[in-house]
Amino acid sequence: MSEASGDDEGTANTETGTVVDPRRLHEAARIAEALIFASAGPVSEGYIAERLPRGVDVLHVLRQLKALYAGRGVTLVQVGDHWAFRTAPDLSFVIRTDETEVRKLSRAALEVLAIIAYHQPVTRAEIEDIRGVQTSKGTLDVLMEAGWVRFRGRRRTPGRPVTFGTTRDFLDHFGLEALRDLPGLEELKGAGLLSGRIPSSFQVPLPLGEDEYAEDEDPITQLDLEELGLLTPGGKEDE
Repeated sequence: MSEASGDDEGTANTETGTVVDPRRLHEAARIAEALIFASAGPVSEGYIAERLPRGVDVLHVLRQLKALYAGRGVTLVQVGDHWAFRTAPDLSFVIRTDETEVRKLSRAALEVLAIIAYHQPVTRAEIEDIRGVQTSKGTLDVLMEAGWVRFRGRRRTPGRPVTFGTTRDFLDHFGLEALRDLPGLEELKGAGLLSGRIPSSFQVPLPLGEDEYAEDEDPITQLDLEELGLLTPGGKEDE
């Protein structure tokens, strides 16, 4: 964003088709920048929009701000409908220290995480059916403690099994803007994660979004979690 030039013509907002005073856009960019910089985690577009000058489109401001930071040591990244400043990927080695804890997942945990990411919403029984082996509670616990997997709903089937999905932290950690950015078939093959002998009809599943629910799925509630013994009476998840 550049400083206002002082003219009265204003700047066209391509998202809304309206014309906005460049001074207001500049001020809006400064506000958005400050809000994101001061936050310990990604900030929602709604939170930022509430604090911008009237008539300024939040997405227009954020995209302009993202372009401004492109190529710098710190970049502005989108995580779902949230935004955060992150160290440029090619400079992460500079700030990495020996004390930094590296989270290493077992092969089983990686398999389960991949299944949940691509097949969500998915139940534990469905995970086991895809893997062909039983999944221990400990494996799911590790993924949930990492903040990458969450309870998202309950199937409208006998027993009302819980469905699992990924979290915003999962997107943030793996540098994904949205679930649509998960690696596709050719990328998975190139990384050696899929065998060259897979059936020609195989397709990488397209998961539902974080706020989308399957036709046979209901959103999970606190009462559901308490009934399943997943919350303590005080409303906190069991550790």
